[in-house]
Amino acid sequence: MTEWWRGGVIYQVYPRSFCDSDNDGVGDLPGVLSRMDYLAQLGVDGVWLSPFFESPMRDFGYDISDYRKVDPIFGTLADFDNVLEGAHARGLKLVIDQVYSHTSDQHEWFKESRRSRDNPKSDWYVWADARPDGGPPNNWISLFGGQAWSWDSRRKQYYMHNFLSEQPDLNFHNAEVRAEILDAARFWLERGVDGFRLDVANFYYCDPQLRDNPPKSPDGGFARPYWHQRHLHDRSQPENLEFMGELRRVVDSYGELMTVAEIGSDSYIDRSIEYTEPGRLHTAYNFLLLENGPLTTGLIRNALESWTSETSWPSWSFSNHDVVRARTRWGGEAAGDEFANLLMGILMCLRGTIFLYQGDELGLPQADVPFERLQDPEGIRFWPDSLGRDGCRTPIPWAKGEPNAGFSTVEPWLPVDPLHHDYAVDAQESDPASTLALTRKFIAFRKAHPALRLGTSRFLDAPEPILAFERGETEGDGPLLCLFNLGDKEVEYQLPCPVEKLDYGLPGTVEGNKAVLPPWGGLVLAI
Repeated sequence: MTEWWRGGVIYQVYPRSFCDSDNDGVGDLPGVLSRMDYLAQLGVDGVWLSPFFESPMRDFGYDISDYRKVDPIFGTLADFDNVLEGAHARGLKLVIDQVYSHTSDQHEWFKESRRSRDNPKSDWYVWADARPDGGPPNNWISLFGGQAWSWDSRRKQYYMHNFLSEQPDLNFHNAEVRAEILDAARFWLERGVDGFRLDVANFYYCDPQLRDNPPKSPDGGFARPYWHQRHLHDRSQPENLEFMGELRRVVDSYGELMTVAEIGSDSYIDRSIEYTEPGRLHTAYNFLLLENGPLTTGLIRNALESWTSETSWPSWSFSNHDVVRARTRWGGEAAGDEFANLLMGILMCLRGTIFLYQGDELGLPQADVPFERLQDPEGIRFWPDSLGRDGCRTPIPWAKGEPNAGFSTVEPWLPVDPLHHDYAVDAQESDPASTLALTRKFIAFRKAHPALRLGTSRFLDAPEPILAFERGETEGDGPLLCLFNLGDKEVEYQLPCPVEKLDYGLPGTVEGNKAVLPPWGGLVLAI
């Protein structure tokens, strides 16, 4: 079986902000299709398409009201089929988001469930009676703030929601719910998708006894109430792993596809490994490199060395639609293009499947979105100490100097940061030293060297700020020595053996038996 995803590079498209074909200020599926050549020219193996399903858009598509319909703001089902065909015609795989943990409160399932306690779907969501004092059944907290329970006056019960109150959690203990979700998966598999990215994959089940979560250490200095608890009962339940096996068997029945889990957990790596052991999902990524910092050799080394399983496969990403872009998160507002290039150079040398978030190939910094233009309910609630989801979701700049950087002539749903004009695609296309050009080079280099896609990984002891690791020999390639300078001053590294410098694209030289790395420089060496 050809495991195209193993060691591959998958590009995340956030449709609302990728390309607006009908000039209404919101990106859409025809827009994605119109830029398919751009994605193919990057050299990526596949595309992950964030939600485009029918939705009230309270959480911008992660609150689905119909799993089998395309929201009109993005186009039609025929438009999706055209995107799928366009990707396949260019040799690209297409992976789509699936949000199974919860639905919109506008989904017909929930509308029926909330009507009474004895209707056919009464047990399709997590409902519970109030405590004797009228309060919610336990102490669970929503990630988006407040209690994870909302009162429904029709049923005179509380319903659970890990996120917005408009995103009620499905009851996966109900076999009918599981069957319906698997049928929804089959709908897209039969259309020919190449796999699924599973949103909050460890949130499907909760403790049926609804026991309180215990507190963490009270002196933790946590910024949000959610982080004050040890989430033992509202996520990552044992039954969740059994459902991963059920879903895997359905996906495998359609051929050489892939499943990747998004894992939200305090146990970043252990939980990811648990979900990707044989018979479960193909791979998983977590937030260890998406939320933590600063960027140090220890951060990268700890992440990769913590993946100790020999039977499961990791995935890594430095940015996505939920976190501050890596250039700004790790480099600060003053980070230059050299820093953005370094990040891309490191990412493309890591062992695992790589997820590249739209705009990172341009080196985009986090956009500045004024409070009055914020759209994200989480960002508004926790402003100014939010994850910055609006600032990483602003439209892609296609044309420097054009209205809204070529995204649309009308005002887009989120404003284009004026500073992003300088990073526009057309401004970088003609510059061989641009982040876009280097990203294409890094991806091509990774494809040309199986050691980077499939080889083992072994970190070498080196003084900060030098990140040094070997990628193990594979058939016909390697081994390779990867060296990166995470600092703003030139450093030297004593080479352990004779090497041959390869043309990777970052600044760095070999002088005798030492490597010389300028600030934010890097080398990939054949050993």
